[in-house]
Amino acid sequence: LYNKSNYPPYAGGGGFIMDGPLAKRLHKTSETLELYPIDDVFLGMCLEVLKISPVGHEGFKTFGIVKNKNSKMNKEPCFFRSMLVVHKLLPPELLQMWDLV
Repeated sequence: LYNKSNYPPYAGGGGFIMDGPLAKRLHKTSETLELYPIDDVFLGMCLEVLKISPVGHEGFKTFGIVKNKNSKMNKEPCFFRSMLVVHKLLPPELLQMWDLV
């Protein structure tokens, strides 16, 4: 379905941050491209048209986090304070994380 050998750079996982003007530009650009079934890659395709590269941030844990469920560290707010998005946590775990922070 994709006619190039590599996907464009894209923001993968459960979240990203952008400003409003970029969101409007992406919306307009998305209407000029054929819809691609992988949403993360489609966003990258739109960014490529706009000549914008996504930037990674340590606060986005798109592959989840390694944690020892018995560790006291996982109950400390400092463990989570630099995290913005954590993929693969169940809803109760997300609520617990946000309560701690």
